[in-house]
Amino acid sequence: MKKSPLIALLLAASPLAFAQTPTAPSPPPGIEIPAQERQEIAAELARLQTDFKNLADSEKLAANLSARLPDVEIFAIAVFRALEWGEFYDLKQTAAARKLLKEGRTRLESLKAGDAPWTRAKGLVVRGFRSRIDGSVQPYGIVIPDETPAAPARLDVWLHGRNDKLTELAFLTERMKSRGEFTPPGAYVLHPYGRLCNGFKFAGETDVLEAVADAQLQYGTSPAHVAIRGFSMGGAGSWHLAAHYTSRWAVANPGAGFVETAQYAKVFAPDKPVPPWWEQVLWRLYDVPGYVSNLKNRPVIAYSGEIDPQKQAADLMINAAAAAGFNIPHLIGPATGHKFHPETKLEVAAKVDAAAQAGSPAAPEKVSLTTFTLRYNRMDWVEITGLQKHWEESSVDAVRTAPGQITITTKGVSSLSLNPPSAWRPTDSWNLSVDGQAISASATPSIHLEKNGAAWVVSSSPASEGRKRHGLQGPIDDAFQEPFVFVRPTGKALNPATEAWTHSEMERAIAQWKRVFRGEIKTVADTEVTPDLMKSHHLVLWGDPGSNQVLAKLLGGAKEQSGSAKLPIHWNKNELKMGTGTYSAAHHAPVLVYPNPLSPSRYVVINSTFTFRQGSDTTNALQTPKLPDWAVVDLRTPPSKLAPGEVVDAGFFNEQWQLP
Repeated sequence: MKKSPLIALLLAASPLAFAQTPTAPSPPPGIEIPAQERQEIAAELARLQTDFKNLADSEKLAANLSARLPDVEIFAIAVFRALEWGEFYDLKQTAAARKLLKEGRTRLESLKAGDAPWTRAKGLVVRGFRSRIDGSVQPYGIVIPDETPAAPARLDVWLHGRNDKLTELAFLTERMKSRGEFTPPGAYVLHPYGRLCNGFKFAGETDVLEAVADAQLQYGTSPAHVAIRGFSMGGAGSWHLAAHYTSRWAVANPGAGFVETAQYAKVFAPDKPVPPWWEQVLWRLYDVPGYVSNLKNRPVIAYSGEIDPQKQAADLMINAAAAAGFNIPHLIGPATGHKFHPETKLEVAAKVDAAAQAGSPAAPEKVSLTTFTLRYNRMDWVEITGLQKHWEESSVDAVRTAPGQITITTKGVSSLSLNPPSAWRPTDSWNLSVDGQAISASATPSIHLEKNGAAWVVSSSPASEGRKRHGLQGPIDDAFQEPFVFVRPTGKALNPATEAWTHSEMERAIAQWKRVFRGEIKTVADTEVTPDLMKSHHLVLWGDPGSNQVLAKLLGGAKEQSGSAKLPIHWNKNELKMGTGTYSAAHHAPVLVYPNPLSPSRYVVINSTFTFRQGSDTTNALQTPKLPDWAVVDLRTPPSKLAPGEVVDAGFFNEQWQLP
């Protein structure tokens, strides 16, 4: 937890440095606090940090207590960021900071004494977990029932609304005094932080799933009795997580929010530039109406205020569901704006309680799965392992029609796996009907099917060799939902413009990750990259073949047991070639995501972080991927709040990771 001042976005060391266009940051700049209070808070924080580090490094701390270190660290991090990142917004927050440091000190002393009493506390408790994405400690709040509930224990996940000033300090303070909108009797209620204001998407999405997993581990709640709920931005997050991870929840209860980009953000208004084609295609990653058929698998209870403009979200989903042949109940608070109507709230609670108590079906005989990407490819016992073409609607409907018999209908799918409940397994073989084709498959726990021309065949394992697959399918932004590391160059770039641009973009990326995703990016030199690092992390390579030796190696080809492998571009001092395009390397640079030739289960990303920039912070609906799998940037146009420069070409790799 060493002090790291925000990195300046204006690089003035060279006449070729790129000035990033100023924009209103999120979170906004805070206020100055009295010097004496700042000094006292900083001193107590430093003592807590030092003692925490000594305890964390101690070999005397038992393993079970060492796992509880994030529950202490969240308090120090919250105050540290408020101080160092200038995020005090009210003088009252100095008292809140002191309270958090006091709680952190109390927990630290308990760990020293060999105990963690907050793990047994009732009522309002705050906890932390270490993110697998960037190693940061992320907080969550949880409401513990006063009486130990009878098994199976229910867990409600409540996603908060948007607040640009909801820093860790503000979040922990609220979670230590507020029980939230709903606290069903006998239920645990989890409040994920979700990395500030990103609509619980990207790293925020991963955080919700990790917070749920941690809460289930700590409190023994039932995975079959989890409700996903939220309002406003939390409603948008609830719609998103309900439709993309439907089988994780017993019931979904979204309120207000938004479910798509174009209409909500008025993208095609006459005074706005039309987004490029690839950006419009990438709306299919998060736009929920396209995934509406997934909601056939679980109950959904939508709520809206009658006169709330965000009623649009539920209206769109109700219409999409009707077009797909089913109904989503929509409870509407009469003459109500952006809040819950008291009487309608009771109706909502009753319906959600009933569905949560019933729980998820142990062995659903019908499964419907629709997706546009292999990132979201699973539903109960059905998994799509290959698509004919990404970003086109693809689906599987599977029905157990009789013992040992399953009927499957597909669209846009090239391979799939079935993992039916073990109780269904026949003694001899499965009888399958796949798009009208009769297939016999061995009575194994998993059935793998692959399309060979127009016919389906049984395969011994999921088809993945050389193809896009789950977690390795792009676009660029996908790399930042898993562990990644920045690889900084140590050599001299081939061209001055490239050196200035890549340095500026890397520094901007580090600073923006702090503000938006609330973590510190792990950074190593290109001389420090090891095979183990490549196996455990996506590599984000900054620079060019002259400055970054890892990039140079991957461009030149890497000898493996399977032969020669390299990135699909040609880049030297004079020219950059991608596919059929040739560009002057003096003022062009590529950004892309691609499987790492030296570690094919991980990505290589070149010269990019997540692709929405500061200009998209005005609304979560605009926080969508802005670049596809690859792009070429003309550096003669300076970076802006919307783009890294002029994008002169961009596109997607095909399903075999080849340029069209």
